[in-house]
Amino acid sequence: MTLQQLAYFVAVADVRSFTRAADVTGVAQPTLSRQLRALEDDLGAPLVNRGKSVTLTPAGEAVLPLARRMLADMDLARESVAELVGLRTGRVRVGATPSMCIGWFAEVLRLFHERYPEIHLELAENGSQSLVRSLARGALDVALVVVPPSGIDPTLDTLPLLRERLSVASPRSGRPPSSRGSMTITELSRRSLVMVRQGYDLREVTLQAYHAAGVTPRFAVEGGEMDAVLRLVEAGTGVAVVPDLVFAGRPRLRRTVLTPPLYRTVALARRTDIAPTHAAQSFIDVLLSYVSTVDAAGGMSADVQVLHRAPSP
Repeated sequence: MTLQQLAYFVAVADVRSFTRAADVTGVAQPTLSRQLRALEDDLGAPLVNRGKSVTLTPAGEAVLPLARRMLADMDLARESVAELVGLRTGRVRVGATPSMCIGWFAEVLRLFHERYPEIHLELAENGSQSLVRSLARGALDVALVVVPPSGIDPTLDTLPLLRERLSVASPRSGRPPSSRGSMTITELSRRSLVMVRQGYDLREVTLQAYHAAGVTPRFAVEGGEMDAVLRLVEAGTGVAVVPDLVFAGRPRLRRTVLTPPLYRTVALARRTDIAPTHAAQSFIDVLLSYVSTVDAAGGMSADVQVLHRAPSP
């Protein structure tokens, strides 16, 4: 079994075609087929069903995540060695949820690029569940994720950073959803809700709160990304439950707190079995320093609790 054979198998699994997999990997199709057959002989079981449509066998489904991780680990090993011998300046692959990307995290990315302009920075913007899967298979170096009540994949190391309150966003141009400046989930259930798509932990937290209150949400629109949700609220389509930090710089939104309050915990996550590269550790240092500096200056919302600060130099 070789890494090249695993790469051919992953390519076939991704595109479900031997012809297209050969194009992707840059080899002749007979070579790819021969190498994949050798891998199957070595493992003692077929990985692919060969027919009009290419599908994975149960053995192939079991091997696929392991193959992805082995290939990602080899890429990381090459990158780490390259950094040590000075062949290049490095790369860091970072993930974050859309609500963070449109808020304070964008400033972290700017500061990192300003300080390390030669380090190639790759950003993956997605829901926490997808980011956790990407971390586990080695597609990301670090990610900012929301910690669900059930906890995160035990193969990941998590450092809680922020405890953030969730509030109701409504258009400032309209009437306040509550004359008290606060509202219950039961009161919220009487309003049309703009809801983010599946995969957002924010969606799950909101729906769980409705379920606990014994009420059913009324959707105006559901399935959007965070930026689209906020724009729909600003336009008066409905209200939305959002993290407090997204209100910064959005004067067209009104914030109404929920009672009892809803919170989410944001954590920095990475794999436990691989030490961060120099580039990844540099990014972590910039992130923690930024959070500490902004918190000390009073830049965080009063309803955002910083859970970890960078050590003093």
